[in-house]
Amino acid sequence: MGKIIALANQKGGVGKTTTTINLAASLATLEKKVLVIDADPQANASSGLGVDIKKVDCSLYECIIDHADIRNAIYTTDIDGLDIIPAHIDLVGAEIEMLNMEHRERVLKNLLAQMKGEYDYIIIDCSPSLGLITVNALTAADSVIIPVQCEYFALEGISKLLNTIRIIKSKLNPKLEIEGFLLTMYDSRLRLANQIYDEVKRHFQELVFKTVIQRNVKLGEAPSHGLPAILYDADSTGTKNYLALAKEIINREKGNKAI
Repeated sequence: MGKIIALANQKGGVGKTTTTINLAASLATLEKKVLVIDADPQANASSGLGVDIKKVDCSLYECIIDHADIRNAIYTTDIDGLDIIPAHIDLVGAEIEMLNMEHRERVLKNLLAQMKGEYDYIIIDCSPSLGLITVNALTAADSVIIPVQCEYFALEGISKLLNTIRIIKSKLNPKLEIEGFLLTMYDSRLRLANQIYDEVKRHFQELVFKTVIQRNVKLGEAPSHGLPAILYDADSTGTKNYLALAKEIINREKGNKAI
């Protein structure tokens, strides 16, 4: 059975989508079968993996609202073993349309139940909000990765997210765990970045990934070419960081056996 990991933080610009794209690509490169679910109406994970949104006939929206077959929404990418269910701007209205649905918090969980056996990892890119779609993602997920940027106000809002996770754990998904806090946009030359790293480590201790994502120009450039960093520049620092993160996650699953 595959593992479903949601990437969530209601603060925007912390590296959720960058992490979704590059972690998924790294896991696939390490010969895992991976499905990305783009649950953000901005659809940046979709375009960042080379999907032309204008040519998408069936997206996550159609699966949730029109009960389309989820298999019709799966698109392949340039990396073997990496598929994606793209988002669409219509997803903005989905939360309102879902309000009268029965078990509206579990729609995504039920959709993904049929796919769990076909992939090693299903990675959900959440929008920067704690709305109904994000609640669906956290209800469907086995664990959540929380990206934290190494900048001022980094910890702002995390308590709200942790409170949401606690509520979902108690009411909707008792198995939900925090996979880890991932420090992004780290620049070791900046004193502030080091202070935030120390503060996050002090707060969350072993829940913080050993891997840190360093600030890297190639990570910012790659999505405009519709490519993950590993295809855009295999030798870049960003590529190496995300491969290290993928290995760290796989090693945890294996009980810390080195790969």
